[in-house]
Amino acid sequence: MDAIANLLEGTRARGAFALRCVMSPPWGLRILAESPATLIAAVKGDLWVVPDKGGPLHVTPGGVAVTRAPDHYNVVSALDTKPEIIIHPEQRCCDLEGNSVLEEMTHGVRTWGNDSTGECVFIVGAYEHLSTVSDKLAKTLPPVLVLNKDDWNSPLVPILVDEVIRDEPGQAAVLDRLLDLLLTAVLKAWVATRDSDRPVWWKSQGDPIVERALQLIYKDPAYAWTLDKLASKTNTSRASLARRFNDIVGEPPMTFLKNWRMALAEDLLCRPDETVGTVSEKVGYSSPFAFSAAFKRIKGESPYEYRARAR
Repeated sequence: MDAIANLLEGTRARGAFALRCVMSPPWGLRILAESPATLIAAVKGDLWVVPDKGGPLHVTPGGVAVTRAPDHYNVVSALDTKPEIIIHPEQRCCDLEGNSVLEEMTHGVRTWGNDSTGECVFIVGAYEHLSTVSDKLAKTLPPVLVLNKDDWNSPLVPILVDEVIRDEPGQAAVLDRLLDLLLTAVLKAWVATRDSDRPVWWKSQGDPIVERALQLIYKDPAYAWTLDKLASKTNTSRASLARRFNDIVGEPPMTFLKNWRMALAEDLLCRPDETVGTVSEKVGYSSPFAFSAAFKRIKGESPYEYRARAR
């Protein structure tokens, strides 16, 4: 599995916010929600995403924008339109005076906007929480990225359009998984369009030695890896592997392994079917005691404290 696939593998929506927005222009939204990652998929009509830092980005029908925290931005029907609605944390929507407009702008199951028959339709999917693994990916992305219809081809948006307004048992889980698929497809397509500005971990795919070392770590993070073992498996010297890995990934191989194990551990500890013992085994520690000591040393709290707080 390659580098981007492993980082995307950590992305798991849990009770994500999903909404069909129907608007008649002129309209404008000020987004202060600071969701870790938000997808905005234009279905009918176009829109503009205007970040506080950086130039405006045009999203046409079939296009998708991805924004990330903590940056704020506007979503508007036209560049000369001023926002009239503010979206606060926890997706609380208010007018400019702070009055809630949720009730008056709700038009059925997961449908919201200033006009139930508006000519502009877009889907919003917001991750309220990301695992540490996914957060590492998010930090490599620009505050806003846009893929328009000419940049990618995916059937996922029409499926999400149909599913978001269904009111059936288990529908929230269906939307979570569709959102995961859409985010994965968008990010893979976006990275594929990058050249000189690709993230450093993506550039590792151009270095067979570093790519091989990453594949070994990703495939079996619990193995008792040492620099000698990684160098042997990649058919290079310790010094060469350490230098190339540090230049491309930004940290030494064993530091990366330690941090990757802790990131995986944080994600696993949030799962109800895992115990501290099973997590310690899956991330390569000889005992729950050794894992707990390492986790507290690196994270500043015990695995039990972290799990209770995260839940």
